[in-house]
Amino acid sequence: MTLPRDYRGQTCALARSMEIIGERWTLLIVRDAFYGVRRFGEFAAHLSVPRAVLTDRLATLTAAGVLERRPDTGRREVYVLTAKGVALWPAVRALTSWGDHFYAADGGPRRVFRHVGDEAPVAEDGRCTGCGAAVPVADLLVTPGPGLGPAGPDADPVTAALAAPHRLLTPLLTHSAKNTPTRGSQR
Repeated sequence: MTLPRDYRGQTCALARSMEIIGERWTLLIVRDAFYGVRRFGEFAAHLSVPRAVLTDRLATLTAAGVLERRPDTGRREVYVLTAKGVALWPAVRALTSWGDHFYAADGGPRRVFRHVGDEAPVAEDGRCTGCGAAVPVADLLVTPGPGLGPAGPDADPVTAALAAPHRLLTPLLTHSAKNTPTRGSQR
């Protein structure tokens, strides 16, 4: 039996939030959107999510105003976080920190967030450990952490691109006229 999408009888804000972002794969899609993943195929390849599930989750996030579909080259469209979507960053960051603390591999976190201004690590509270400033998401650099192993020759383009520092919210991959993915600018 399929579980309903809503939390009938629940009137709290957390239950309403979970109706949008609480389904399996949804937060990973949002995380990848912060990393700069924008195309359907890139989400599918990086997450290994079934295409029907991805279609459903993207439709839900778009209908809720978390993502926006924008025209791109040719007849293609890309998915971009809206202001409502960007407002999810503290939750995504907190869950990532929690996972790093309790479930990180022996080598440490796979990714480290740094302040673009001074490249110092950003603490769990969102403050730069170098200058002490609260760092807005647009000023975060995601860098490989000590727990990130080699991408390997069969890595999807998103995984390969995330092996280098990259500013959040900027397109991770750019596409040539032949739609061949290449790594986007790092900063």
